[in-house]
Amino acid sequence: MGDKRDLTRALGLGYVIIIVISNMLGSGVFKKIAPMTAELHSSEWILLVWLAAGLITLFGALSNAEVAGLLADTGGEFVYLRTIYGRFFSFLYGWSLFTVIQTAAISGVAYVFTQSLNSIITIPDILPSWQHFTIGGIFYPFQNFGVKLTTILLILFLTFLNMSGLKSGAWVNKAVLLIVGSGLLVIVIAGLAGGHGTSPGSVATNESMAGNTVTVSSFYTAMLAAFWAYQGWVSVGFIGGEVKDPRRNIPKGIIAGVAIVIVVYLVVNYTFLRLLSIPQLEQINNSGNQIAGIEAVRGIWGTGGVMFISVLILISTLGCTNASILTGARPYYAMSRQGLFFRATGRLNRRNVPSVSLLWQGIWASILVLSGTFDQLTDMLIFAVYIFYGATAMGVFILRRRLPDAHRPYKTWGYPFVPAVFVLFCVGLFFNTIITRPREAGIGLSLILLGIPVYFLLVRKGRDRDGSAEETQ
Repeated sequence: MGDKRDLTRALGLGYVIIIVISNMLGSGVFKKIAPMTAELHSSEWILLVWLAAGLITLFGALSNAEVAGLLADTGGEFVYLRTIYGRFFSFLYGWSLFTVIQTAAISGVAYVFTQSLNSIITIPDILPSWQHFTIGGIFYPFQNFGVKLTTILLILFLTFLNMSGLKSGAWVNKAVLLIVGSGLLVIVIAGLAGGHGTSPGSVATNESMAGNTVTVSSFYTAMLAAFWAYQGWVSVGFIGGEVKDPRRNIPKGIIAGVAIVIVVYLVVNYTFLRLLSIPQLEQINNSGNQIAGIEAVRGIWGTGGVMFISVLILISTLGCTNASILTGARPYYAMSRQGLFFRATGRLNRRNVPSVSLLWQGIWASILVLSGTFDQLTDMLIFAVYIFYGATAMGVFILRRRLPDAHRPYKTWGYPFVPAVFVLFCVGLFFNTIITRPREAGIGLSLILLGIPVYFLLVRKGRDRDGSAEETQ
């Protein structure tokens, strides 16, 4: 007999907002300002990118909220895309979540956790004689293997924590968010009160702001970094089957959470730009192993400040990794219930948690830790995920035409302008990434397209299984 138990609706609006913010507030706010500087060379342009990326994210959230309010259920975007475009396209999304989007997000944030830990307690290198081992001249799985192994252990630990029950995982998010929010507030107050006293951009050249250096392409490329920091808001839709009154609470939670994070990112990065000059940020980016947030606080409090922010990054990335693991496994569970993923991922344990789905997610995320650098992982997943974000926003138009009389607890503000702008932006991001980041775009597309033969294999197995069942009746 199949597993007939259902997920428990235990989370209210407060938890929805916490999960949205926790999925977003991780490593990006501390780290991504440096690669943005390498593209833009101007403080004003950096702040404009943070604002523009936040507004685009909000446009996507407003569009997504209408679809979520209409179709909310466990699986989130997978359920929405199945209703709008059919089983095949929704499977490609779920497959992409597993191979490149959600698992790469887990890997990337967990990796920054370990990098920050390494700045406090030196993690010994393991298998140094293997560091030059390569796969195809692209992947070096044993470089910094001590850090990578610690990252893998963190992912597996949090995976088993979430297998113990949803409430325990959600409680961790609440506690972490409180600590991180308080820590960022302290940094902002100290930075604005004791910074260099210069406004952002005082070290930037006038010609940068005039546009002689910044192009549309470089602006788009810098937004890849910003979007990583904003990435994760959509994950709350994955647990729609565990949210009370999801058709109201999910849209409200998404909009409130994204709006809060936009304000936080602008204030925090304004503070960093008062503490660090553009040349300093470019040097941090070139070093490859420094975190901009740590260097900014070093200028205020010295060694003690480094310890403070390193611990804060540890806690922040811990919470974001946990939130990503908690929400990420639900789409695979929903896919399995529809016969579109491996059957074992559709089983619940005695705590009504999709434990097998969580375990498989943790294993693949651990493998991705070995595959690339932090920025390679994040650029790859942003490229992939915005294909499907754009498709969901297009779904607002499709569902308005297909289901004109359906009850919509929330309707997209600014329709049709808001979803149209978001869809056009996603198209531009897709082509710009292919041009400026061909390696990441190529790997991302390859992993997505690999899902095509897997889909037909699963469909064939499902038909064979159904046929065998009929013969035995």
